[in-house]
Amino acid sequence: MHVLAVLAAALLFGTTGTSQALGPDGTTPLSIGVMRMVIGGTGLAVIAFTLAARHRRSPGSPPSPSLGIRPVSLMVLTGFCLALYQPLFFLGTERNGVAVGTVVALGSAPILAGLLEWALTRRVPSSTWMLATALATAGVVLLGFGGEAGGAGGTDPVGLLGSVGAGASFAVIANAQRRLLDAGWDPFTVVGAMGASSAVIAALGLPFVDISWLGTTSGLVMALWLGLATISIAYVLFTWGLSGLTAATAATLTLGEPLTASVFGIVVLGERLSVLAIGGLVVLAAGLALLAWGSRSRDPRPFALEG
Repeated sequence: MHVLAVLAAALLFGTTGTSQALGPDGTTPLSIGVMRMVIGGTGLAVIAFTLAARHRRSPGSPPSPSLGIRPVSLMVLTGFCLALYQPLFFLGTERNGVAVGTVVALGSAPILAGLLEWALTRRVPSSTWMLATALATAGVVLLGFGGEAGGAGGTDPVGLLGSVGAGASFAVIANAQRRLLDAGWDPFTVVGAMGASSAVIAALGLPFVDISWLGTTSGLVMALWLGLATISIAYVLFTWGLSGLTAATAATLTLGEPLTASVFGIVVLGERLSVLAIGGLVVLAAGLALLAWGSRSRDPRPFALEG
């Protein structure tokens, strides 16, 4: 169930690009990102803290650990990284094109998550994770470069730094949340704190962006979907799934995002993929299937939704 929860989160993450493409004119990546974080972070905090309170009231539920400097710092860190992810991601795609920027950001996240987890715990990732991550990353590379045939592309160093920074932000989120879960915090409190922190940080940018498009029906629908579905619900699923997986495994499973994005691009937006990109989809799906199969009996910290 934990694997399915993370895959469901990746599916929701993967609708982001299509939602933006179907949105109104006059938007900017920064304005969409700010509103997405304000709406999504607030919704995430409300949903997660409600579930956390329900869990604490359930019979036999263990008490929450004491709130000290370390857990508070980690919770705020996840919110900061969540708010930071989008401008870094869009910097990468703006400087180097959608293909290269997306490939570097999504492809670097599971690798950096695995390396960071190894550095923090000295626990070497399993051979299954290594093989599955290699397959999934190769699939993302094929998908990205094959799907953007004739695109501008590029190797601008600032753009590459932004993309790697986005991947690193997600890697930090996965590992920081894993540390909090290992310390005895329930996943809903962890993700609720991340949502509240990210919403506050993003709200500081509201005076500096044009959000007049929010007054249109399509703009409002887009903002609500991007906020509530791809942030609030998706991160509740991701963090609960993470409670039963390693940070490296969860990060690799989120490579289902470009798989989903490609399928929606074909079905909804009428995009056409090259043979190379289709091969990438197959390789990526194989890597995710291998990881799901290898993780089916490994549940380091079970946590039941029913409490």
